[in-house]
Formats: sequence, structure tokens, C-alpha cells
Amino acid sequence: MDSNSLYYALELVAGSGQTLNMEERSALQTSLVIVQKNYQFHRVLFWGKILGLKKDYFVAQGRGEDELTDVKNLYSLNCMNWFLLPPASDSMINDVFKAAKGRFVGDPSHVYEHIEVRRRGEGEDAEVEEIVTKVNEESRLVVTIHQIDQEVSVVPRGAFVKNPHGLVQINRSFGGLSYSEAAKLDNYFHFSQPKNLKKKSILEMGELNPAIDIFDVLSDDIPKGSICKLDTWL
Repeated sequence: MDSNSLYYALELVAGSGQTLNMEERSALQTSLVIVQKNYQFHRVLFWGKILGLKKDYFVAQGRGEDELTDVKNLYSLNCMNWFLLPPASDSMINDVFKAAKGRFVGDPSHVYEHIEVRRRGEGEDAEVEEIVTKVNEESRLVVTIHQIDQEVSVVPRGAFVKNPHGLVQINRSFGGLSYSEAAKLDNYFHFSQPKNLKKKSILEMGELNPAIDIFDVLSDDIPKGSICKLDTWL
């Protein structure tokens, strides 16, 4: 949700029962403007809210000149004080997958611990080695946001374009999909670095618009049918 239209965007998703109270809305509308100015972002999005046992995490995402690669995530526990999160690394992802279990606590300094017991040798000469993996909840938050963005961040075809300099930017002339277009999975992209796009043949690439068809299309997801057919609920 763009911070400039946060109030109206929250009304659109309020039907699910998951929304923000008036105090949180007011704080976000003020603090996100300050975040955008302090970090020199082109725009700031309210990414969402992750529930914890003690406190909840409010997550914002700042976008720079390139909407795809120039991205920074921040979190807050009170909608006012924001803390910049580091990018997710492969080692961080592996540690979180090993150690983090259960629900979020709501404390960034909370430490998850995983002990792996390895046995070396046989018989009386066998040695037992314990490998301890520790990771704090802030790292878990980083990985969770990264995984959600990679797997389920979806945009309609034409909403973003790649300019002659190779930067992914908002398509200012995009007016939305028609009713018939909105019912087709081919008109929705994963908003992440493309993987399947590079595997297409020269003939298939020739049918694509290089300025618009810059992401992986949802209809190519494996297994087929893992994404629901949109015309069943439109």
C-alpha cells in the first residue's frame, strides 16, 4: 500500500477483518512521510503487519529509482520509530530455517536456538559433536519478508516497465486491466527477479514486449494449477 493513499487502501482490505485501528493509522500516515524524507526514498509502501505474542511488527518498504532492486525494508513496534533491516543473505536464510520455530514473539532480540547432534566414528571410538545454531528474531523477520516477496508478490502486466537505462519503474500510463484481462493468469507477474523468463526459447521471446514482459508469469508456475484460476471468483 502506497503511503500516500494508505487510508483508502486499508478500507479495501478491511473486509477480511485484519486492519489497523485509528491510532495506528494516524501514526503511520505521519511517520512514513518522515521515513521517506530521511532515507530519500522515491516512495514508501506499508508492507503489512506480522503478529507476535508480545508485540506486533509493522513493516514498511522504501523504493528508490529502481522499483525492483533499489528496495529497503524497515520495521516498527509502535508505528512511529522505524529500524532499517539488512538484506537477506543465504547464510541467514539457512540459519533461520534451522532454528526458528513457532510464532513470532515480538522481541527483535529474542534468540532461537537449534542443536544438531552429529556422531562421528563407530563403537568405543565414536565421538558426539553438538552443532549449535543461534539466530535472533530480527533475522527471522528479514527472511520472512524476503520469502513472502519472492513467492507471492504479484503485479498486473503493464503496471511496471523497464526503461532504456534498464531501470524498472512504475508505468504512469497504466490504467488497469479490463475485466476479461483480469481473469487470465497470463496477465499477472511475480514481482521478483525472473527465473523462468531466461529459459524461454528465442521464438517465445520474440512474442514478448521487452519493456513490459520483464517478470515470470503466474501461469508458468510449477506445479500447474498451484495458483487459483481467477475467473472462478471474479
